[in-house]
Amino acid sequence: MTYTLQHQTLSHSIAKSVIVQKLTSATIKRAQQGVAYARDSKTQETIQKALFNAEQVAEGGAENKISGQVRRCFLRMVIHTLFRVKIEFPERIPTTPSVVVANHLNHIDPFLLLSQLPANPFYNVMGDARTMYHTAWKRQFLRFAKGVIPLERMWKEEVAVVEAAKAGREDLADLAAAIAEYVPTGNTIEAMRRLDRIVKAIFARGEGLMLFPEGKLGKVEGQLLPLKRGAILYALRSGVPIVPVALIGTHNLFFRKELIVRFGEPIYFPQSTRPKQQEIQAATEQLQAAMQALLPTDYQEPKGMNWGRKFLNNVFC
Repeated sequence: MTYTLQHQTLSHSIAKSVIVQKLTSATIKRAQQGVAYARDSKTQETIQKALFNAEQVAEGGAENKISGQVRRCFLRMVIHTLFRVKIEFPERIPTTPSVVVANHLNHIDPFLLLSQLPANPFYNVMGDARTMYHTAWKRQFLRFAKGVIPLERMWKEEVAVVEAAKAGREDLADLAAAIAEYVPTGNTIEAMRRLDRIVKAIFARGEGLMLFPEGKLGKVEGQLLPLKRGAILYALRSGVPIVPVALIGTHNLFFRKELIVRFGEPIYFPQSTRPKQQEIQAATEQLQAAMQALLPTDYQEPKGMNWGRKFLNNVFC
């Protein structure tokens, strides 16, 4: 079996993030799903167009996108029809450019949060490229709405499969080869520089950024995964505040369920164009603590009829 050098030498940061685990059928199935998304021509075409458009705008080009007001009104209409939404501490909702970060339990989360953020400043969403564009309705809506920065990256499940194949799992050799051929690692110098240019231009235009620093979906209400450092880097380099948000109730969806959006106090860090590792670590720990403090410690799922549970938990995936 032959792998490209890029996939043989995964970056140290990605390798560190992979927890040594027994490969479950769910992990393998998720990796297979990821390859299918990566091989889908429509998904890839949309991702590349979105990246090209974002970079063109970063270089001073014009962007033909709907207004934040239209986007917000549409999302509020959909979300509030399906669910009951409760906003806690609305006075903390940012009215100036910020890095808005939230915990991540369901693929509905970015749509829910965008429906509650102000129309102005316009908020751009940073998220996994394949999960944002792999369905037709998402491609159509996001192509229309714009304001999306897709992240091309390997999933932890894919990294686990590749590592298992290297360790001797011959039954995973074909899947690992497909991952090596079709799935970008996203950790090239060129990709990271492009992302930095795009984010810098967002704040220069007076817009905001929304992202989910856990890097993947959590599995338990009230529990927060270790945070990636991207949000901290963007805040430190730009000088804009970070606004932590807790999304509560989104792990298991059903019709008319109450979803809570709890806004935290903005966190300000001294601006630093070249932040040191100690600064990044301290700021990440501060953000982790602030986000965890917003989450419930004793969440209980509502009892009763869970109408539309299967449909609603899958339609946003």
